[in-house]
Amino acid sequence: MPTVDASPYPFTFQPESTALLIIDMQRDFVEPGGFGETLGNDVSKLQKVIPPLVRLLGAARAAGLAVIHTREGHVPDLSDCPPAKLNRGAPSMRIGDPGPKGRILIRGEYGHDIVDDLKPLEDEPVIDKPGKGSFYATNLSELLAAKGITSLIVTGVTTEVCVHTTVREANDRGFECLVVSDCVGSYFDEFQQVGLAMVAAQGGIFGWVTPSDKLIEVI
Repeated sequence: MPTVDASPYPFTFQPESTALLIIDMQRDFVEPGGFGETLGNDVSKLQKVIPPLVRLLGAARAAGLAVIHTREGHVPDLSDCPPAKLNRGAPSMRIGDPGPKGRILIRGEYGHDIVDDLKPLEDEPVIDKPGKGSFYATNLSELLAAKGITSLIVTGVTTEVCVHTTVREANDRGFECLVVSDCVGSYFDEFQQVGLAMVAAQGGIFGWVTPSDKLIEVI
């Protein structure tokens, strides 16, 4: 079984029971004009994730690993978006408002979709989720069970929000999670650093952390 140098100690996995999970690499979060930028964030910090993630995705596909993508967003009438979430954004754009890439975080809109560099293949599942975690109100658990997946290589954005929520959810469900440090990103440098440290703290309380070059070496 492949073993990768990781923190807090090496991570060993079986390729046939491991999936690469790519969280929310959507135009609304990563590109100028999307929801992330309307909140005053520097989206270039998230764009730095794309090149290493493209390389990791290519290696995972070549090795035959399962690949799963997620997108955060809502149905057009916003019936799946609670007020506690919908009210975020003022005085800038809110979820559902018209933006340069279509209605913000609405399924089917241009901005809701995944960036071109990481476009899913036809046989790669795309999980549409209404919340921050990838398991909430989705069929991800059933999909992983059907594929016999027990380990997750976790990538995407943002580190302290959707990535962290998903890793915590996965940990509670018994999955072993490896977070790829340069393939996850935050709008805030301090959140990136602390978010990664929290995953591997206390002997790997939520999982393991490694950079993509070390992982690609063993895939």
